[in-house]
Amino acid sequence: MPGSRNTGLIKKKFMHYSKWNWLATLAGLLLFTACENDLKAIRKISSQEVSKPISTTTGLDVIYSDSAHVKVHLKAPLLLDYIDKKFREMPKGVTIISYEHASGIKQSGQIVADYGIERQNDKIIELRRNVVATNAKGETFKSDELIWDQAKKEFYSNKQVDVTFATGTHLLGTNFKSDESMTHWTMGNTNGQIPVNQNFGQ
Repeated sequence: MPGSRNTGLIKKKFMHYSKWNWLATLAGLLLFTACENDLKAIRKISSQEVSKPISTTTGLDVIYSDSAHVKVHLKAPLLLDYIDKKFREMPKGVTIISYEHASGIKQSGQIVADYGIERQNDKIIELRRNVVATNAKGETFKSDELIWDQAKKEFYSNKQVDVTFATGTHLLGTNFKSDESMTHWTMGNTNGQIPVNQNFGQ
């Protein structure tokens, strides 16, 4: 029959078209996947470049002065300055020494920490992990975090602070705030132990 030959031709052309259409779709999917993988690789490389320090300083030694007087001395074994310039990291520890000039240059306090990070735009240095501070009164402060606000010239902590006095009094508290010499400070929610002389009441 004449119609049957035409039908076979149409089916053949349809199958031929479907085959090429399927191959084109597959090629498009493969190309899209390749592009997506390339984008992921680029993003990964970019993120690595952003987090890569642009400069490394060993043996950092910085003096902070006020009215020509040395106020604070900061030392760190290693300083990493990152590409976005929003922070500088001190991953091997940091030491901050404060001075008072009432009767010549005299050390009034010291703070050591296992880790430090300086946020230059905010003028803040965050001290973390095993933070230990001492002042001229013989008081010792321990915490997991102590923040130095250079603009306000004060230290504060959002975490619990353990204070030991020269007399042996031991206090725990929160909402700690102090001047840069760690001499005048306040703390809330305090509790602790006060040693009592054995001859008390006799």
